Amino acid sequence: MLVRLQKIIAQAGVASRRAAEELIRAGAVTVNGKIVRELGTKADPQKDHIKVRGRLVQSKEPLTYLMLHKPKGVVTTLSDPQGRPIISDFLRGVKARVYPVGRLDYDSEGLLFLTNDGELAHAVTHPRYGVPKTYQVKVKGVLTDEGLAKLQAGVTLPDGKKAVGRVEKIRKMAANSWLEITLHEGQKRQIRRMMEEIGHPVLKLKRVRLATLELGDLPPGRYRYLTPEEIQSLAVQLEAEGGRTYAQAAASRMTDQALQALDDAQPQGETGQALIDLSNHLLGRQE
Repeated sequence: MLVRLQKIIAQAGVASRRAAEELIRAGAVTVNGKIVRELGTKADPQKDHIKVRGRLVQSKEPLTYLMLHKPKGVVTTLSDPQGRPIISDFLRGVKARVYPVGRLDYDSEGLLFLTNDGELAHAVTHPRYGVPKTYQVKVKGVLTDEGLAKLQAGVTLPDGKKAVGRVEKIRKMAANSWLEITLHEGQKRQIRRMMEEIGHPVLKLKRVRLATLELGDLPPGRYRYLTPEEIQSLAVQLEAEGGRTYAQAAASRMTDQALQALDDAQPQGETGQALIDLSNHLLGRQE
């Protein structure tokens, strides 16, 4: 299929759409060995040999964002040498190759964010951004106010003192307690280890929120694509918590993705317009 040259270059992640146009005007782009300077030129990304400054342009998948309700008893990987159930077993129908952002352990369930947007994935998991992750946790025994205070003050484990961002009791039963715990820099099995240390082993753990994303009533084992509003609110929160670094990269990248969606006149055009609005917002905040 023939596609405008600047669009092919932007989709491949070589440069933004506008930067690609400048590269074409400057004679830095060749198609099958011939220099192309005309912006309206089209090529077939599957058949034509396209180079920018001598480097071959390789196609890149459209940016994809989704959430999965990971069931208990599933490993957060795309393959497992032990033959256990893996998250890709639940992603049938997803054409893009997406990767999990962070992990949920084998015995936990809940919201798992997946994307092929490497920059956003890095921002979500990087300690600099302090992205909040909220869990509903069922523990053995009735947690007293003293136990709650211990959690809030931090619990000393063999690898150091661990703290929670917020903890509150949401339900009390005869023999167990339900808590809602928010972490800003979760480490491997942190909640389970902290609760074990204060004498209240975890019986059930479910992630219900990641930054601005809500699991809601998504059933276990099912996935859905993020809405334009969810993508926008996530990016804006990352900008607010981590400063301008992510915003600067996101604005250019999201504009390219948006223009692609609008040019293709496909259903994701609504997403494309939302991303254009977001990129304008982010760039406007830089000025």
